[in-house]
Amino acid sequence: MQVGQKVVCVDDRFPTPLAKYYTNLPKNGTTYTVRAVFLGRGVMHGKPGAHDGEIGVLLVELKNPPDPRNKYGQELGFNSNRFRPIDEKEEPTESDYAEEQEKELVYVTPYKEDWQK
Repeated sequence: MQVGQKVVCVDDRFPTPLAKYYTNLPKNGTTYTVRAVFLGRGVMHGKPGAHDGEIGVLLVELKNPPDPRNKYGQELGFNSNRFRPIDEKEEPTESDYAEEQEKELVYVTPYKEDWQK
């Protein structure tokens, strides 16, 4: 995942003890924009080192308080596995519609014999 990429939430199940730290949680099927990507530390209440190496994301549409266990005050983020990147073709743009309309236009030159009728 990269900053600016559109993603859709595929897992919005948060354990109650974890969810209480967030003010905004993602919802299944909702599209978001990646604001930041970082090396996560895993489950907030897991064993030390058990989930090291997870990729975390912050989303443009959701802001949350600082992680209480992060000494630098980094905002609480989400495991990137909760999201699926959206293929750009999944969300048609206005230019896609214009291209489709252009494809529908068919120019037919009638035969000279048809003109005479």
